[in-house]
Amino acid sequence: YLDDPHELTEYVRKPKLGREGANVTIVGAGFETQTGGVYGDEGYVYQLLDPLPQFDDMRPALGAWIVGDESAGLGIRETSGLVTDNGAAFVPHRIPQ
Repeated sequence: YLDDPHELTEYVRKPKLGREGANVTIVGAGFETQTGGVYGDEGYVYQLLDPLPQFDDMRPALGAWIVGDESAGLGIRETSGLVTDNGAAFVPHRIPQ
């Protein structure tokens, strides 16, 4: 959603133009948390809260790079919190041709 969370009771609010987990608000069952930052003047998006799974107390997020029609790389970022931010551990993987 682009204006409010509507029927969502557990959701994440993210700035439309943000970076590295700044200005994210998470509303869950019995809790609310937010990160600081300078983003949000352009508005927010609201998404259903669906936390990443935990492995050894870390939450990995995968990002893929595509160049043209070819896979080029994969990045794995891990953090112990609910928001993947600029403090997350990062391991890049290059996919050679």
